[in-house]
Amino acid sequence: MNAATELPLVHARGLVKRFGDLVAVDGIDFDVHKGEAFGFLGPNGAGKTSTMRMIGCVSPLTEGTLSILALDPVKDGAAIRARLGVVPQQDTLDMELTVRENIIIYGRYFGLSRGQLRGRADELLEFVQLSDRADSRVEPLSGGMKRRLTIARSLVNDPDLLLLDEPTTGLDPQARHTVWDRLFRLKQRGVTLILTTHYMDEAEQLCDRLVVMDKAKIVAEGSPRELIVRYSTREVVELRFAVDQQPEELAARMNGLARRLEALPDRLLLYTDDGDATAGRVHELGLDPDSVLVRRSTLEDVFLHLTGRTLVDE
Repeated sequence: MNAATELPLVHARGLVKRFGDLVAVDGIDFDVHKGEAFGFLGPNGAGKTSTMRMIGCVSPLTEGTLSILALDPVKDGAAIRARLGVVPQQDTLDMELTVRENIIIYGRYFGLSRGQLRGRADELLEFVQLSDRADSRVEPLSGGMKRRLTIARSLVNDPDLLLLDEPTTGLDPQARHTVWDRLFRLKQRGVTLILTTHYMDEAEQLCDRLVVMDKAKIVAEGSPRELIVRYSTREVVELRFAVDQQPEELAARMNGLARRLEALPDRLLLYTDDGDATAGRVHELGLDPDSVLVRRSTLEDVFLHLTGRTLVDE
């Protein structure tokens, strides 16, 4: 079987998850293929974590079909979990143990011997750049170090599929970039990644392909570049005006300047293929914004186009 016809590692059709009257996931379809980094992008409450918990075989589906590693999560949950690596939203490290002990004890759950695990722990700590903290207690580590340790621990069983739920939430920019670098290196090694995120730059950095989720449904699917080309423009002009100027009135004066205009509470966005030319035409109209920023389109713009609001609205 060649790569084009190889069965997906995860195959979902009409996937539904309900909690009583609440529909957390509403009939979604997706496939994840071997060796790709696949993302679920959306605001908090969109259904990303509920989907991830079904893939991780810790939450049963309500309706639809789901196969993971060509196995049925209802009948083969334990066999699937043995082949998964999981990085949950919240670190679940044992604060009383050392960095190395956290990996070794976790590895014992997978039936690995202490002899195997000593070498494996050293390899993993080197990979996540924590070798110098191997004998340190976990409690005093920084948030970024704890996240990297959680990633190292999730790799102890050499998983076929690595699930990462909001892998860098709460980290400072430098720590986020360090985690991204480690995940990018896993991608280069051929590890299949599935991640949820509400950070547009994280999705653009890491994902080969992604789905955009909103209110329990998938509203778009494709590579980051494909989605931007399909739903946005090459560039965006961001204009900020004095607080006493009315956005609606300003937007009306700029009608026709761009392919699309979005009026947000704190700024106006003009979607165009030539940001500098559009910014120049704003000034020709006699408008005097406090600031003008010309930038490339991002997945945030895609989400705004599809849903009418930004990723951080909820």
